[in-house]
Amino acid sequence: MEQRLFQFIPPDIGQRATVWGSKFLMSLVIFIGFAIASLIVKKIICRLGHHSNPQKEEVLTLIGGIARIALLVFGFITALGTLGINVSALVAGLGLTGFALGFAFRDALSNVLAGVMILMYHPFHRGDHVTITGLDGEVTGIDLRYTTLRNENKTFLIPNSILLTNAIIVSKT
Repeated sequence: MEQRLFQFIPPDIGQRATVWGSKFLMSLVIFIGFAIASLIVKKIICRLGHHSNPQKEEVLTLIGGIARIALLVFGFITALGTLGINVSALVAGLGLTGFALGFAFRDALSNVLAGVMILMYHPFHRGDHVTITGLDGEVTGIDLRYTTLRNENKTFLIPNSILLTNAIIVSKT
């Protein structure tokens, strides 16, 4: 009777478990290593911005976050490859997904990239009076997507991509 109970268990189950366990531990160590490296890289990039130029700190914080996410994704894919999973289809899928998302969000991405350039080059600051495409007012906010202008009775949210492609008249206050 005992022979029938154990006939479904392969004879080399211990060896298979040892091999799979070692692969799992190695992939876990690789992913944890990438996670720690991503935190270190983010801190270094953010600290660079704090020490070099406090005005560019926002941009470098954004770059640090992007670098951290990229390292985590790369570490996850490397860990899956270490487990023995074929990651070529996953990598191809990520490439196609990135292309599709980039195409779908091209306007939003152009505003974000324009916002990064505005935050880096500072063509105007909060409190400046500016005129852009016939709209004028005091700059009350600059973020990655929009620049906020306010005049006596209206508030304008101007996409940053417009600021890079049109003339801006800046009056310092």
